Amino acid sequence: MIGGGFAGLWATRALAGSPVRVTLLDRRNHHLFQPLLYQVATAGLSAPDIAAPLRHILRRQRNVEVRLGEATGIDLPARRVQLADGDTLHYDHLVVASGATHAYFGRDDWAAHAPGLKTLDDALAIRRRLLLAFERAEATDDPDERAAWLSFAVVGGGPTGVELAGTLAEIARHTLRSEFRRIDPAQARVRLVEAGPRVLASFPESLSVRARVQLERLGVEVLTGQPVEAIDARGFRMGGVDVPARTVLWAAGVAASPLGALLDAPRDRAGRVRVAADLSVPGHPEVFVAGDLAAVEQDGRPVPGVAPAAKQMGAHVARVIRARLAGQAAPAFRYRDFGNLATIGRMAAVVDLHGWKLSGVLAWWFWLAAHVFFLIGFRNRLIVLINWAWAYWSYQRHARIILESPGDTDGADGEAH
Repeated sequence: MIGGGFAGLWATRALAGSPVRVTLLDRRNHHLFQPLLYQVATAGLSAPDIAAPLRHILRRQRNVEVRLGEATGIDLPARRVQLADGDTLHYDHLVVASGATHAYFGRDDWAAHAPGLKTLDDALAIRRRLLLAFERAEATDDPDERAAWLSFAVVGGGPTGVELAGTLAEIARHTLRSEFRRIDPAQARVRLVEAGPRVLASFPESLSVRARVQLERLGVEVLTGQPVEAIDARGFRMGGVDVPARTVLWAAGVAASPLGALLDAPRDRAGRVRVAADLSVPGHPEVFVAGDLAAVEQDGRPVPGVAPAAKQMGAHVARVIRARLAGQAAPAFRYRDFGNLATIGRMAAVVDLHGWKLSGVLAWWFWLAAHVFFLIGFRNRLIVLINWAWAYWSYQRHARIILESPGDTDGADGEAH
C-alpha cells in the first residue's frame, strides 16, 4: 500500500484477517482527516485533533507492517517499489493511493505567494501567515501597508475555499476583537475569488446561491466570473486591476500524485490514472489505483475526489484481492454517493443529500455530526467536540500560536513557546 490516506488505510484495514502480509508505506507517520484541515490552518483545532499515528491505528492488525518512507519508482515487470533511501519493496499486489497535490494551471511560480492546503505542514504554514498578517498590520504606521496586511484573498470557490474564507471572516470580526490596540481586525477585507459563475459549483444552484448569501453575511466579498491573472508578494491581479493583499491562499485546483506517471497507463488531464472497472491498472491486474489518483467514471460522470469515494475505493480493492485469493471473479467498483456537505462559518453550512437540501443552522449541525463521527479514534472525537463547544460559546480559537518557520534563524517573526 503506497499512501496512508483514506484509500490506503481503508484498504489496509479491510484486509485484516485475510491470509496476506501488508506493508503500508507513507512519507508521513500519520493518517490525516483532510476535511478538517482548514480548521488547523485557521487555528480552530490543533494538529493531533485531526491526525493519528498510522502505527497506533493499526497496532492490533497483526498482518500489517507500517513503513515510513517515500516511493520514488515502480518497476512493474519486476514487481518492486524503489524507495528514496535506496531500499526496495517487492509485492504480489500493489495499491497506489498517493493522493493529489496542488495545481496552479501552469503558473507554479504562484505557489510561493499563494500556498495551498493538503498537509499538516501546509496548514501550519498558512496559520502562521494568517496570524502574522494581523501582527504586521498592528506594527506599521503606513495606512496603505496596513490595509494590504488586512487584505486576504482565497482563490477557488470550492468547499475548501468557501470554508477558509468564511472562517477567516469570523476570526477577523469575532475572535480577534479587542485584542489589538492600533488596528481594528474587523476592518479586514476577505475576498473569495472564483473564476466560474458561482461558488460550490458541484452543489445545486439553489444551495450555491444560499452559500454566497451566508458568506456575504459573514463579511466575505465574493468575486465570481473572472480568473486571477497574476499573484505575487504584493497581492493579485484580476480584471486588469492589481489588488494589494499580503495574504493569498490557493484552493483552486489539484493535480494527481506524480507516481501515476510511473504506471504505464492512460491518464486524464489532471494526471489521474484511468483504471479498469475493478480499479486495477489496464495490462497490470496486480496493480490497483485508488483515491484521488484514480480517474473513475460512473454513469457518464467522474467520481469526485472526496473522502467517501476514497474510502469506498480502498475497501473495494481489498474486496477484489480477497476474491482473487479465493479464486472468485473480481467485482466492478460502484460508488455510492451519499451527498455533499460544506461549512461556511459558525452556524452556517449547506447540505445536499440527493434532493434533500439544507442550509443555515440545521445544515451546520448535520455537517458537524458527520465530520465528528468519521474522525479516527474516540479521543479525537471527544477533543474536537470540546473545542467546538468552547469556540461556539466564546468565539475563541485555542490554537492561535505562531510557530517559527524552518527558514527563521533569529526568531524575529515571533515564535511562541
